[in-house]
Amino acid sequence: MISRIFEGIAHAIIKRPKLVAALVLAVFCIGLYGMTMLTMETGWQTYVDKDSASGAVEKKYNEDYKSDTIIFIVEAGDPISPEVLLYIDNLEKNLQQQQNVKSVQSITDVLKAYNGGTLPSSRAETERIVNSLPESTRTLLYPSNVLTLVQLKLTPGLSEKVQKSVLTNVGNVVDASSPPPGVKVEISGSPAFSQQMSEGLTSNMGILIGGAMVLMIITMGILFSYVRHRFMPVLLVAIGLVTSLGLMGVAGIKLNMAVIGAFPVLIGLGIDYAIQFHARFDEEARKGSLDDAVFMTVTRTGPAVLYAMLATSMGFVAMYVSSVPMIRSFGIVSIIGINTCFWVSCIGMPTLALLLNYKPKQQQTGQCYAVGTDACDTIIDNPKNRSKKGKKRSFSYGQFLTDTSVKIAKNPIPVLLIAGCIAMIGFQIDATIPVSSDENAFVPSDMPAKINMEKVTRVIGATSTADLMVQGSRVTDLDTVIWMKEFQDYEQTHHSEITGSTSIVTYILQNNGGVMPETQAQLDAVLATIPEDTRKSVLSDSMCGIIRFSTTKISITQQNTLKEQVKNDIRFLEPPIGISVEPVGNFEVTTSLIKAMSQSKDTMTILGFIFVFAFLILVYRHLHAVSPIIPIIFVVGWNAVMMYCIGLTYNPLTATLGSMTIGVAAEYTILVMERYAEEEERLHDPIAAIQESVQKIGTAITVSGLATFFGFSALCLATFPIISNFGISTLIAVGFSLIGAIFIMPAVLSLVGQIGEWFDKRKAVKVPE
Repeated sequence: MISRIFEGIAHAIIKRPKLVAALVLAVFCIGLYGMTMLTMETGWQTYVDKDSASGAVEKKYNEDYKSDTIIFIVEAGDPISPEVLLYIDNLEKNLQQQQNVKSVQSITDVLKAYNGGTLPSSRAETERIVNSLPESTRTLLYPSNVLTLVQLKLTPGLSEKVQKSVLTNVGNVVDASSPPPGVKVEISGSPAFSQQMSEGLTSNMGILIGGAMVLMIITMGILFSYVRHRFMPVLLVAIGLVTSLGLMGVAGIKLNMAVIGAFPVLIGLGIDYAIQFHARFDEEARKGSLDDAVFMTVTRTGPAVLYAMLATSMGFVAMYVSSVPMIRSFGIVSIIGINTCFWVSCIGMPTLALLLNYKPKQQQTGQCYAVGTDACDTIIDNPKNRSKKGKKRSFSYGQFLTDTSVKIAKNPIPVLLIAGCIAMIGFQIDATIPVSSDENAFVPSDMPAKINMEKVTRVIGATSTADLMVQGSRVTDLDTVIWMKEFQDYEQTHHSEITGSTSIVTYILQNNGGVMPETQAQLDAVLATIPEDTRKSVLSDSMCGIIRFSTTKISITQQNTLKEQVKNDIRFLEPPIGISVEPVGNFEVTTSLIKAMSQSKDTMTILGFIFVFAFLILVYRHLHAVSPIIPIIFVVGWNAVMMYCIGLTYNPLTATLGSMTIGVAAEYTILVMERYAEEEERLHDPIAAIQESVQKIGTAITVSGLATFFGFSALCLATFPIISNFGISTLIAVGFSLIGAIFIMPAVLSLVGQIGEWFDKRKAVKVPE
């Protein structure tokens, strides 16, 4: 079945190359159109599945209660001078006139409230009022003698697109204002953070793709100089990448940090496929006509690379079990990308070669980087390419690989024991590698919005809150409200991290003389006196409310500990029947992400092994088919050792490393296994088969691996630490994958060959004479 498909493709290319080229061009144009439909996604949707139960709760929270705040940092030599206060007052009035602005608060509001509705006329009067304010109010509005804050609350439930529009409008208002000399206004807050992160990711996408393509051009110029049209693989990868982006746009897949990190991965793997087809075509073109070269390249190399690509896809398929949407999107995009790049290379390379009337260079070096059945046989076996006996030879990398592999094949057990022990250490220490879910740690340290947010935190303390959503048949029942008060009091007295709380109880007490109502009728009467805007901020309707705890500045790990303690307290205090209380917002999203990544990375790795193992058994149905699994297991363990040694942490991108490594390592090990099976069938000697396999394919795999390595290295150019750290980890994975394929596979194949020979001898003994 597979062979007929590739034979059909080969005949189509030979008979109608221009038509095939036109079809590839048409798909490319569709890709260009699809790219216009791509959008960027940041925020909680990238961490929580919006279709899950927790996603539904998070969506309701964001629509009803999360009112993002834009903070204006007004820096001045004297922030409470009459000139500065008048400027702030005018700025506040202009800001309040903007659409989707719920409220604006600054020190001028407090001063006017204490001064009969007007600003104080002198600095001394202003200073007297400021000194009389409660410390909490003064800290919030006038935290330092060199700055003051203006806080603008947005209407709850705004989309990212609308928030961006509001941010642009208020930015224009600030730019159009005329601050007094020496006054500087900077914008901070979560909307500004999200916008700058989105813009930064878009910028990084261009840097990563451009950097990867430049590195590919350099790599092809150095490593692939023996062939004609050496940069053709770069063109094919570019077509494959654009097509992949277009398919993403058509399918509605949004860009996020993980997806952007996937592009250099696709370029690295795509260039690998293109090199293999190009190298095989060049070899076949030296032996016969171009038509024969097309047929042999497509029918011999096509299936071999297809199986390797499908095995790689198994690692990415395993990512779909993750509960983190960002990780799933990485897997989906990677599968789309490597499949697209494979077919573009398989069809596009021979088609272009025919149209260009490809003519191989005159070869003198004996180089051959082709893979697939019978690849490199004539070139490597050519007597002209062998060193004359007795003549001193210069260093040959191919000969080094061959000699080393033979030595390893003759002593497989010590090699496997050493490699296995290192891998075992890696699996043991993997659980001790920290898991990071702090979005602030994912973005560049010099991002203006991050710097400003840190400035605000330093002067007024933590701005984040620990929010809990209360839902049930009647949240406004008296017993529920009384329980909420008792719960809030209990939390504040039992957790030093909690500094205060706000809920409907807060406003009930404020409107009822500081005491709780004693009957339902009294409660309903008090609720009716609370202004609607105030009530809606903590109680969207009678079936849903919010409890908002303010906290000290604590790490994500401490937040997670606090969340678990609060959940235990909820179970201990037992809410009224029919009432549920659960964490929401960043208090839930960022802390749950730690658990989700820890669980999913192990699950993805295990499933990756299972998928690749099942794929190998299904496709090859032979004892040696399981041999690639052993070096792949070793490589995953080695990755953990290296991550631990250089201090890398797990994040939503590096959490995919295990399953991604399985996919990448599977390609190289499967190519070695296929060549070994071919040579073993011909020679009937495992050691000789290993020697021939490495001699004919070792250098080709190394070149492919180096091309992939340089493609992945573009990730290190990213300004976002989450992406650049992922780049470092992927380079480690590719390097170890090459070591596993070239040096560990010979040991595994030798051991498997010995076991196979033992079984054959046992069968021979049992056969009756």
